[in-house]
Amino acid sequence: TLMEFDIDAAIARRPKLLLVDEFAHSNAPGALHPKRYQDVEEALRAGIDVWTTMNIQHLESLTDVIERIAGITVRETVPDRVLDEADEIVVVDLPPHELVKRMKEGKVYLPENARRAIDQFFKISNLTALRELTLRRTADRVDEQMIEQLRQQGIEGPWPTAERLLVCIGGGNHSEAVVRTAGRMAAALKSEWFAVHVSHAEREVTDRREQRRIDKTLALAQRLGARTFRLSAKDLAGEVLTFAQRNNVTQIVIGRSGAGLLDRLLGRSLPAALQARADGIAITVVAPAGNSEPRPWMHWPDAQSATSAAAIGTGAVTLAVLAGLAIEHVTQLPNLSMVFLFAVLVSALRFGRWPAIATAVLSFFAYNFFFLEPRLSFTVAKPHELFALLVFLAVAVVTGGLAGRLREQATAVRERAQATQALFDFSSRLSAAASSDDVLTVLTTQSSALVRSKAVVLLQGAADLELSASWPPDDHLPTPDWAAARWAFKERAAAGHGTTTMPTARFQFRPLLAPSGPIGVLGVEPAEDVGSLPSATEAALQSMAEQATVALERTRLVAEAGSAATNAESERLRTALLSSISHDLRTPLASILGSATSLKTLGDRMPVSDRQDLLTTIEEEAERLTRFIANILDMTKLDAGVVQTRSEVVDVNDVVQSAVERARRQRPNRKIEVTPTGALQASADAALLEQVLVNLLDNADKYSPVGAITRVETRRAGERISLSVLDAGIGIPPESLSRVFDKFYRVASADGRAPGTGLGLSICAGLVHAMGGSILAKSPVEGERGTMIVVELLAAGAQGDR
Repeated sequence: TLMEFDIDAAIARRPKLLLVDEFAHSNAPGALHPKRYQDVEEALRAGIDVWTTMNIQHLESLTDVIERIAGITVRETVPDRVLDEADEIVVVDLPPHELVKRMKEGKVYLPENARRAIDQFFKISNLTALRELTLRRTADRVDEQMIEQLRQQGIEGPWPTAERLLVCIGGGNHSEAVVRTAGRMAAALKSEWFAVHVSHAEREVTDRREQRRIDKTLALAQRLGARTFRLSAKDLAGEVLTFAQRNNVTQIVIGRSGAGLLDRLLGRSLPAALQARADGIAITVVAPAGNSEPRPWMHWPDAQSATSAAAIGTGAVTLAVLAGLAIEHVTQLPNLSMVFLFAVLVSALRFGRWPAIATAVLSFFAYNFFFLEPRLSFTVAKPHELFALLVFLAVAVVTGGLAGRLREQATAVRERAQATQALFDFSSRLSAAASSDDVLTVLTTQSSALVRSKAVVLLQGAADLELSASWPPDDHLPTPDWAAARWAFKERAAAGHGTTTMPTARFQFRPLLAPSGPIGVLGVEPAEDVGSLPSATEAALQSMAEQATVALERTRLVAEAGSAATNAESERLRTALLSSISHDLRTPLASILGSATSLKTLGDRMPVSDRQDLLTTIEEEAERLTRFIANILDMTKLDAGVVQTRSEVVDVNDVVQSAVERARRQRPNRKIEVTPTGALQASADAALLEQVLVNLLDNADKYSPVGAITRVETRRAGERISLSVLDAGIGIPPESLSRVFDKFYRVASADGRAPGTGLGLSICAGLVHAMGGSILAKSPVEGERGTMIVVELLAAGAQGDR
């Protein structure tokens, strides 16, 4: 059981000051961050002040110096930038002898641990050197603070000239040491610095180990505060100097050349080329300890690669020998060496450089043993044959090496082409994505194909991130991955596998950053157990994430535009409703109020007939007001989906007769004709169906001339019962037929009468649909006039009856 600092609990308590020991401590696997200094940064971002402690040997730029002093590699390190960001640094300085005495007294470690520490690391000589490093580093900090204070107070200099450093990063083993040296120089000069890796445009790095070493070194430079770049050019020195001039670099730091003898003779050493061509730029060549010998003129493969090359070469040469012996039985060729040269080329193109070289060397001995006199012997009888054999070996080795390098370059070009094609396919598919779901599908499938493993997208939900898409389809993420995703979303930085935050997670998450803020995270599960994804894959994933974020923002804006249009329409309808309500409420209320006032004022002085007319007016207007309020309540119920329907056997003729009687009571002067039919029974709600017919009759009377006849027809067609209400009004324009059942949609009448509220037909449609029926409008009916509203319901006992 490992006891660790709980950063989440500390932040939750919201202290004003937090005391944290062992700033450079490495957390246990599975913690939020692998390093304690990252926990401290988390607390600082939460607005909590922190006091912490660390020893000078844990400063990352000094690890190589500490290794030379004490002979021990310090694994727990803190980036220099973290120390530079501290508001205050206090040096706890003790003379070495006093510190050793305190350790022996058990005031630092337990006695047994103290003895072991004194014997291994805390020697007097080591402590003296560490003390000097501490004082120098603090003096640099004090000097920086003093200069800043003098500048703020306007005190004249002389000020040191601003320096800019550029460190060149290669694939050698000493690259990290060169970067740390450049970091210390930049810290001492208080200067900005850059870290650049320049690859040859025609000789790409194909060794995965070397590529990972370059990626690791660039990551180290970034932690130390450098801005990192990757360049590609045929003229490496020219590209470096162009970059230096473009960025006003004053010093270039580079490691001692590891070029082989041939490269040095041909002048292909990058440090030598920079020294020869630099104009006004200082060149600092770093020679790290343990790297004094230049690299050999040829890189030999490792044991596994050598074994594979030997096996392939043996097989290729065996086939070449058999082919040569077969050819000799058929015909006599003056020189069978071409057969072996062909085997070398095939090995190079199919398997690479080292199998080709192995095939060339084995072909040299096989050709001599089987085909040169005396045969079955390695003796060469004629001098010119020995010369020809040596020439064959040289040609075979050179040809095989060139063909193998050509194959490696072709592989690199093919990988770049595949990455480019993948980005092109992604962009093409993304441009065709019409919805956010389409965008997420494209992003997960293409990311999964790029890393040859799983990909997920989590978007911001109402309260937390939600798993919105994955490929292959999966709806589960382990708890560490959820924690890494939340951290990446919150802090807007990469987290998870291959990063410095929760590296034990299976997925690596990167935020989807929109102009308005993070909208989610993209997670990929690397197919190989490596420290980080290849740089080309990282760049492609970042490009995909950025394009997908833009596409998601586009779909969001389209949705918001649609919502805005809907809101505008709702506002228009609300305005229409308020206008209609205000008119339809004021009119009957004004009539009721006027009639009531007249009756109250005049009373018995009014003739009996006039009083009767006023009372009739009050009654009619009150009924009108009641119908209007009932319509509003019905529409509210329909919108809320709370209309309760009872499915029962209904006698349609009875319902029609009841609705006609209600309509005649409301308007005694209206003329309604009912076409007599036989017994018809439908599956419906009698009360709702009667309300539908009353509304339709009222609507027909409203849009028909005075004295016109409204007809009601019923009939059965198969398993459906049809009810039709026909009026002799002005009709409905063809372009309005599909909208007459929309809320608040009104067709102005030609005779000048005010249109209705636009709720009657909408309520009818809602009630009919609630009963499982359908409703439609037809116009004109007779000649150029008239409207017919048709309601269809399921006949009682028919198949599908609810």
